[in-house]
Amino acid sequence: MAERLAGLLLPAFSPRREGDLGIGDTRAMRIWIDHCAANGIGFLQLLPLNETGGDDSPYNAISSVALEPLYLSFSPQDIPGLEESDLPNARIELDEALVATKVDYAAVRKVKRALLEKAWKRFQAGKGDVAFYRFRRQESAWLENYCVYRWLMDEAGGSEAWDYWPEERRSVEGALAHLEKRHREDKAGVLDRLEFYAWIQWLCFRQWQAVRDHADNKGVKLMGDIPIGVSRYSADVFFGREDFDLAWCGGAPPETVFKHDLFIQKWGQNWGIPLYRWDRMQEQGFPWWRQRIAKLTGIFHIFRIDHVLGFYRIYSFPWQPQRNAEFLPLTEKQAAKLTGGLLPGWAPRPDDTPENKALNRADGDVRLRMAIAAAGSSAVVGEDLGSVPDYVRPHLASLDVAGFRIPQWDFDDEGHVIPPEEFPECSFATYSTHDHDSLPALWSNFHRIIADTDPEADVDEQEQAAEYLRLMAEFAGIKESLPYGPEVKAALLEALLSSRSRYAAFMITDLCDLTDRLNSPGTVGPHNWSFRLPEEMEAVALRELKKLRPLLAKCGR
Repeated sequence: MAERLAGLLLPAFSPRREGDLGIGDTRAMRIWIDHCAANGIGFLQLLPLNETGGDDSPYNAISSVALEPLYLSFSPQDIPGLEESDLPNARIELDEALVATKVDYAAVRKVKRALLEKAWKRFQAGKGDVAFYRFRRQESAWLENYCVYRWLMDEAGGSEAWDYWPEERRSVEGALAHLEKRHREDKAGVLDRLEFYAWIQWLCFRQWQAVRDHADNKGVKLMGDIPIGVSRYSADVFFGREDFDLAWCGGAPPETVFKHDLFIQKWGQNWGIPLYRWDRMQEQGFPWWRQRIAKLTGIFHIFRIDHVLGFYRIYSFPWQPQRNAEFLPLTEKQAAKLTGGLLPGWAPRPDDTPENKALNRADGDVRLRMAIAAAGSSAVVGEDLGSVPDYVRPHLASLDVAGFRIPQWDFDDEGHVIPPEEFPECSFATYSTHDHDSLPALWSNFHRIIADTDPEADVDEQEQAAEYLRLMAEFAGIKESLPYGPEVKAALLEALLSSRSRYAAFMITDLCDLTDRLNSPGTVGPHNWSFRLPEEMEAVALRELKKLRPLLAKCGR
């Protein structure tokens, strides 16, 4: 039987440390690995670390391999060419961003980019580092295209949206012709930029490898995340369009729970990610997926496949998200007229017949076995939440892929919660993911909705809140009438940690009794992916972790 581990979800952008530059960084992650090791937490769960696009979402990266430079530590010993004298002015420029409750991405990106430019010039003027040139050679399969894509973005004013670039650069051939032309005009300048972006990635991989080594030394596992899709506006899609179906966008089916988003209620969530040409990928032996997973497992001991349901089938849209507003008021007939008869639906097929279910399961089996093989010694977890076909969870279990178990969503035919001792061993137990409220917010919001003090809640929401509250209370063995406080928190965490699940995790906001959200699905803006742990909360978290240590021992975690 695999280890029973307790985990803490802490996004890389959230922790603070003395000397950081307005966002969490690799040195802050080492500090939290120490905290986990000292208090019996077996794994530290992160969100995707790939370099993000203009919306700063870790689930919308411009590369399936390249890492986000904003998470670099800017201690001089971590960046060759950086000097201590560079940092005071950087901190002055950041000013309020250093103490803000949210990451100011624009300010942080500007300052860190300027520091990297300074350090790069000094690195070039020095004797260099053979490790950098080795990195460039060994990682050329993905790195060369990535660097060219970053250069093309610079040529387009920083935009990654390649289908809005000048028309002659929207094709690979046209883009490379433009690169060759600029190379003839300014060879030194072009080569400098290409090497600069490769150098930044060398720094990123070097620092995260140091985080991995530190975790290994401390006996703490790192858990990563691999989104089911990759952004349309990524180096992967731009240079590898033969692997993607750009006519369709992946997403999720309509959900009435999004009461403030009429589009999601009517049509569903349109994520904008292109569909895979799975047949072609399979014929080739899935090289793109194998590369993606191999780079992930170089850092992480465990990784979660976000929306693993997409390995079986995915809800799809025949238009890009930019056109959602155009389709919102239309009937299906009107929409079909604009799309040539195409409407949102399941690809490659729905689960509407036993034959289709069998085919979808077979597809998922091939893809998951590939992912497991590519992962090697790293463990695979499948985020199987949403519209879940009945064959998915048994299939995941048969492959020893731990699926998610959220207590308030798990109940039997008679409406009783599945008790902790009956959770499957091969599962990942948690009350919330990064897309949901924290424990104090969940419990308190349910009480507020039931008490009819939320003017926006309707009868259906009151009934749903009452049901979720009852199930959580039943799971923890407490009265649902109790207000959220130490008693409720202790009971909920003890029930979670005592479950049979292989993994049991809680968020940093659960631990510190915070109601902040990491992400609000269906929305875009600075409120998402920007939560920073308040300065005083690290001490609070350590006290709470220390209180959990006896419970972790009691639960065998």
